[in-house]
Amino acid sequence: MAFPQVPAHQQAEMMARMEEMQTKESLRSYNMLVERCFTHCVSAFRSKSLDAKETTCIERCAEKFMKNTQRVGQRFAELQAATVPMPPQ
Repeated sequence: MAFPQVPAHQQAEMMARMEEMQTKESLRSYNMLVERCFTHCVSAFRSKSLDAKETTCIERCAEKFMKNTQRVGQRFAELQAATVPMPPQ
């Protein structure tokens, strides 16, 4: 499994905990995206639906947020890979 130094009976528990943490982080990220883009793009509640300008703004905001999040994740993975020692072959 992913944690050879951890006893077998604890590996499943650790994996479940990691999945829970990933789910919480995904929800936090989504909520931050919604709050940031809504606050930035929606200025008034003139109707029950967004106007074209607000829709375009939200689409661009969400796209930028997702690209930034993806890039940060890639960079983190690069840095982590650079710091993890390679196993002897």
